[in-house]
Amino acid sequence: MKTPKVRILVVDDFEPFRRFACLKLGERPELQVIGEVSDGLEAVQKAEELQPDLIVLDIGLPTLNGIEVARRIRKFSPNSKILFVSQDFSADVVQEALSLGALGYVLKTHAASELLTAVEVVCQGNQFVSFGLSGHSSTRGRTSTRPPRPQ
Repeated sequence: MKTPKVRILVVDDFEPFRRFACLKLGERPELQVIGEVSDGLEAVQKAEELQPDLIVLDIGLPTLNGIEVARRIRKFSPNSKILFVSQDFSADVVQEALSLGALGYVLKTHAASELLTAVEVVCQGNQFVSFGLSGHSSTRGRTSTRPPRPQ
C-alpha cells in the first residue's frame, strides 16, 4: 500500500533559500513540494487554493510578513501545518509564531541540519523548536527533538 505524500508549500522571498529548501525536501520521497511563492499575499492565496499539508514559511516577506500570513492561513487552510524557517531569533517573534498555532520554528542557520527533522516532527503533529533557540525562556518546555544545552 502506497503512503500518501506530504504536500508542501514553500514560502520565502530569498530565491536561493527557496531553491535550497525545495532541494532539501526533495531528498525525501514522501515529501512533495506543490508550490513555491516569494510574497505574503501570494502565500495566502496559494494556501487557500492548494490546501497543502505543510507550509514552510519565512517571517520576513514582502506585502505581508509571515506572522500575518499565518494568521490568515489559519482561516482559509486550517488543516495546514505551519513550520516557520527564519533568520529571526527574537524570543518575542518565536513566541508569537508558535502562539499562532505553528508547530515548528527553525533558524535558517540550522536549516541544513534541522529542516528534514523538523518537517518529520511537525507532520506527526508535534512541536519542533530549533536547537539554536533552546536557550530562550519563552520556548523552554516546548517539545523539541534535541536535548537542552548543558548549563
